[in-house]
Amino acid sequence: MLETIKKYRRDLHQIPELELDLPETTNYILSVLEEFDCIVSVPLKSTIFAYFDNQKEHTLAFRSDMDALPVTEQTNLEFKSKNPSKMHACGHDGHMAMLLGFAKELNTYYKTLDKNILLIFQPGEESPGGAHLICEDNILKKYHVQYIFGTHLWPVLEKGVVATRKNEFMARASEINIDIYGKESHAAKYKEGIDALEIGAEILLEIYAMEKEIPNEYYRLLRFGRMESGTVRNVISGHTRLEGTLRAFQDYIFDSMKEEIFRICADKEKKYNCKVNISINTGYPAVMNDEKLVSDLISKIPEIRQLRNPEMIAEDFAYYQKEVPGVFFFLGTQTPYALHNAKFDFDEEVLLSGIELYKKIAKCI
Repeated sequence: MLETIKKYRRDLHQIPELELDLPETTNYILSVLEEFDCIVSVPLKSTIFAYFDNQKEHTLAFRSDMDALPVTEQTNLEFKSKNPSKMHACGHDGHMAMLLGFAKELNTYYKTLDKNILLIFQPGEESPGGAHLICEDNILKKYHVQYIFGTHLWPVLEKGVVATRKNEFMARASEINIDIYGKESHAAKYKEGIDALEIGAEILLEIYAMEKEIPNEYYRLLRFGRMESGTVRNVISGHTRLEGTLRAFQDYIFDSMKEEIFRICADKEKKYNCKVNISINTGYPAVMNDEKLVSDLISKIPEIRQLRNPEMIAEDFAYYQKEVPGVFFFLGTQTPYALHNAKFDFDEEVLLSGIELYKKIAKCI
């Protein structure tokens, strides 16, 4: 199995593609699945379903993402990317190889199970959210999916360790842009202007103070990483732009912070007679692992590690959990480079732990 998944992963690593347009990746996965006793379909563009139909009432689903990143690879691997400015720098090649390895295993014993198994190869996880398109099409209902599972490689965990937690796992995330329009004037006559830089600074500090008032029991994040203002040192700025991110797990916490941002900015408009434009995109929902299902898994698969805190990054697996109970896992790679790094690589042996996890879930849930 190790040599098999190495081949899958390395073949896929060489043909990274972006978003929803994955013809090479799709053709490769389809060619592998042809060997197995499953019903293969392409319900949406570059989306592949492999259905092991056991004529049972319920189905367990397992999902892998497929898309890569617009990154120029900086490794010296023999199997490095052949597609310019594209790289599997987030481990999705490993996720696909793991699910194909699981399919190979299922092929030998799925008829002994008391459920059907659906494998989902999904494009567009990085952008624009391929899981949302699948859920919009009600495909999970068509296959009578009872529970869904997914895994992401995780560099900060030890090799082969599988970890998860109940409830909050990965955050709802959105981008914030705030543009403040004041009035330029020479610094020597600053009172004749409307200082967009001063207003931006006040807005920034008041937003940070507001976020700190939220009780610590709620995981959230509200930070700005970029502030741009003015043209020269002795002219009062007529425009300031703040760029940041808003992240939370509970929708009411997210919405309350969003409302407060609009209130703070509206107050500044009245106070300074300026104009403030705010844009906050929707982002992916929060990944919330089903509490009962996690407890059941840990009781039956005790090697699963429970994490103390969630991660404040986003994953479109959350859309599936809006439809059916599900659990998302991290699989440790213990690698020096972070996800999305142009030098990211991992030891394919860790994928065996992921396959074993899926085999145990298929048998015990």
